Amino acid sequence: MAFAPMGPEASFFEVLDRHRASLLAELRRAGGEPSGGGTRLASSSEVLASIENIIQDIITSLARNEAPAFTIDDRSSWENIKFEDSVGLQMVSHCTTRKIKSDSPKSVQKFALILKILSMIYKLVQSNTYATKRDIYYTDSQLFGNQTIVDNIISDISCMLKVPRRSLHILSTSKGLIAGNLRYIEEDGTKVNCTGGATAVAVPSNIQGIRNLITDAKFVLIVEKDATFQRLLDDNFCNKMSPCIMVTGKGVPDLNTRLLVKKLWDTFHTPVFTLVDADPHGIEIMCIYKYGSMSMSFEAHNLTVPAIRWLGLLPSDLKRLNIPKDSLIPLTKRDHMKLDSILRRPYVTCQPFWRKEMEIMADSKMKAEIQALTFLSSDYLSRVYLPNKLRFGGWI
Repeated sequence: MAFAPMGPEASFFEVLDRHRASLLAELRRAGGEPSGGGTRLASSSEVLASIENIIQDIITSLARNEAPAFTIDDRSSWENIKFEDSVGLQMVSHCTTRKIKSDSPKSVQKFALILKILSMIYKLVQSNTYATKRDIYYTDSQLFGNQTIVDNIISDISCMLKVPRRSLHILSTSKGLIAGNLRYIEEDGTKVNCTGGATAVAVPSNIQGIRNLITDAKFVLIVEKDATFQRLLDDNFCNKMSPCIMVTGKGVPDLNTRLLVKKLWDTFHTPVFTLVDADPHGIEIMCIYKYGSMSMSFEAHNLTVPAIRWLGLLPSDLKRLNIPKDSLIPLTKRDHMKLDSILRRPYVTCQPFWRKEMEIMADSKMKAEIQALTFLSSDYLSRVYLPNKLRFGGWI
């Protein structure tokens, strides 16, 4: 045992243990258990060669008196996305592309910025050093304009070279937090223990570099919002439900939080659950963890965990628990559009129970935050709602 258990008696976890056994059986049926890690990282020499090939193409174009252009897969169209239940959303092999031309007034600046960042990546890889996206932005903030432009170009380069961003030697600062039954060693040798009780540990910025992960956790709980995560910490949830792990991406998850959840699943095959608001935004966030996003579909194998289950807050729970109407919030026009968009996505067809929950929300025209449960009692979420859901299999 890696940790001394402090939580419920063993019988509490019987349904969870059966769930884990069925997930493992599903993996074996699908062709064996994956060996922790998703897509292979590209070697430094492969990345350098890919960049050199791109520069060679530019030189060849110039020698022919042609205007050079970058050809990038279009990550903004559902036509370029296919869905596989075992992977999630991923790009089709022959997808439509867009050209970033050097002779077009509309795209010449982007062409120049891609070229500049490619040269920075080349130097980073060549010297075996790393930089954050923020570092790159501040090398010339006036030229880049804003951080989002840098972020999008780095994703475009990653997609164009067909390598994970980590292979480009670019890291992103983590905003996520982790707590509970987990220990690991970071790349620089720092030993991290997440069992601190009322405090959480920042998700590392180099997930591929962490090693010697140790846990006895019976489940991993992804919490949508930081406020809910902190409330569960204050309620000593991790100790009361020990052994378990809690993670939050503080809203829409950053890449590192998604990589961490994926690493935990690949390494331990511990059941993973989500706790999100009963609203379209919460469902969207849950879908990103489970099936990925359109914009990062080229890296789906590294990021998605299709085994994730929806623990709460379910729209059907609101009626079952008699949550009063004045604790609910009317759906906005934007909410209705988001819900319609999710219902049309390819993965909803294989999730009939999810569809039913979303239809309950659409019919009621109401949404609810997790905080609506405080109507029942201030600690209802940690004392009653989550323990009962986990004990009796109240997930879909």
